[in-house]
Amino acid sequence: MAAYDEGMTVSRDEPGKYTHGEVPGNVRLGARTVITGDHFSGAVAFKRVKSTRDPAIVVGRDCLLEGVLFNLGTEAVVTIGDGCRFQDCFLIAEAGITIGNRVTIGFHATVVDSDCHPLAAEARLADTVALAPGNAGKAARPAYVSKPIVIEEDAWVGPNATILKGVRIGKGAIVEPGAVVTRDVAAGTRVLGNPAQVMGGEG
Repeated sequence: MAAYDEGMTVSRDEPGKYTHGEVPGNVRLGARTVITGDHFSGAVAFKRVKSTRDPAIVVGRDCLLEGVLFNLGTEAVVTIGDGCRFQDCFLIAEAGITIGNRVTIGFHATVVDSDCHPLAAEARLADTVALAPGNAGKAARPAYVSKPIVIEEDAWVGPNATILKGVRIGKGAIVEPGAVVTRDVAAGTRVLGNPAQVMGGEG
C-alpha cells in the first residue's frame, strides 16, 4: 500500500495509525495499516468501543479501513488479519469477530454477532427500560444471544450485506451485495439474497 485516497503517503516503515485521533490503549494496529474517520462525520471508528479486554481490537499489517465503525460490548474481541480493505462498514460484537487475511468488506455492510436485544416482547421492554436515559446501572439488562463470527481469508463481502451471529464465511467465499447471511457459507461459494442462498462457485 503506497497511499490512501486522502493523499497521505504511507512509508513502508511506518507503524499503523488512525488518521482522526488517538488509537485507544487496547487497540493494536499492524505496520502500515491505516484507519480513517468516516466520510460524513469525521472521527468515529472507536467511539463505541466499550470492551475492557486488552487487546480488544487487533488489526494486522497493510490494511486500509476507511470509515469503519467498531461497536464492541465489554467482553468483545475483534481480530482482523493482514491486507484487508473495508469501506464504511459496521463491526458490532458482544462475543467476537475474527477476520482472516485479504478480506474485503464493502460499504454499509454489517457484521453483527448478537441479537443486541432480547427477542421476546416482555424481555425486550425490560431491556428498553434498562437502557433508558437516567436508568443506566440501575437495572440489569435481560440476557440475549451472542455467537462469534468467523470470516476466513480471501472472502469478499459486498455492499449492504449483513452477516449475522454464529456464521462462518469460508475461504474465498463471495457474499453478494445486499445478502443477509444467517448460516455458514462454504469456502469458494457465492451467496445472494435474504436469506442468502448459494449461487454457484467463485466467478
